[in-house]
Amino acid sequence: MRTIGQPGEYQLEVKKSRFLCALARVTTEEQAREFVRHRRRLHHEARHHCSAYVLGDDGQTQKSSDDGEPAGTAGVPMLEVLRRNDITNTVAVVSRHFGGVLLGAGGLIRAYGGAVSEALEHVGLVERREMRVVSTTVDHGVAGKLENDLRRSDYLVADVHYGARVRFDLHIPETDVAGFETWLAEATGGAATIGLGGSVHTEVPVTGT
Repeated sequence: MRTIGQPGEYQLEVKKSRFLCALARVTTEEQAREFVRHRRRLHHEARHHCSAYVLGDDGQTQKSSDDGEPAGTAGVPMLEVLRRNDITNTVAVVSRHFGGVLLGAGGLIRAYGGAVSEALEHVGLVERREMRVVSTTVDHGVAGKLENDLRRSDYLVADVHYGARVRFDLHIPETDVAGFETWLAEATGGAATIGLGGSVHTEVPVTGT
């Protein structure tokens, strides 16, 4: 399941019209509608506040609004961008400040869809995955180098505990656990102990989109 990494805004200018896209995480339709109302109040001078949202683990709830723009030129292309990126639990609102130049249906579709695409790239995406909790404990003399190696690797460091020894808690896909054990033995010369915990759902940044 994908969603946005953080709330944020992005502004696109097309032929003197400004399209300000705001993104937020939501889990209910009421939260989505309230965000639309909030953006309408915040940018009351804008002519249109078009919106789209997708909710649910499987993206089963999908709604959009053209808010006075020609039918199908705003909300639908905005929603299509969310669908194309497999995003859920997210609402997008594009507030348009009219610049005096008519864009036509094709121009509006590109502008509203483009504003959402640029905003998604700006805030980044995360994917919710099931991971295994893996802990490794080392002496302080080894901990500094190991932490540097871990931070440079693809393994996700969830927490670090400092005591008589140093414990690193990591979230690792089940299929990568055996590979991590091999990597850890090589990185520490066999000096690290390892413990396997339960499963957790972790948000992992999406790259290459």
